[in-house]
Amino acid sequence: MAYDVTGRLHEIFDEQQVSEKFRKREFVLEVQDGQYPEHIKFQMVQDKTTLIDPYKMGDEVKVTFNLRGRGFNKNGQMLYFTNLEAWKIEPAAGGNAGNSYGGGQQAAPRPAAQNQNPTLRAQPSVAPIASDDDNDLPF
Repeated sequence: MAYDVTGRLHEIFDEQQVSEKFRKREFVLEVQDGQYPEHIKFQMVQDKTTLIDPYKMGDEVKVTFNLRGRGFNKNGQMLYFTNLEAWKIEPAAGGNAGNSYGGGQQAAPRPAAQNQNPTLRAQPSVAPIASDDDNDLPF
């Protein structure tokens, strides 16, 4: 299932060689959604790790991605993780900041899911109660 979202590049990480056959690169997109911006981390894998090369922090981009999830057994307990796997990055305004597919590789065109907003929704703020005084969380 493909989704897309538009936002400003907030952070771009270096490529990581996870194993002999697997490499990944992550980046964070700042998406304005209501009063507070959301910082959403995406990953690119294998030959897609160069997709971000034509861009710099602060650029407005449109990211097309797949929602991926997997479970694994660790010490007898089943754990799960979810990734947002980017496979296409293009300028938000429809311009061209270079080869947005990186390394001459082009992703197979796939239609983005329609009428779906993959961004998180900001929760309404709630006044703290007395028992929150010892809570050291920043939110």
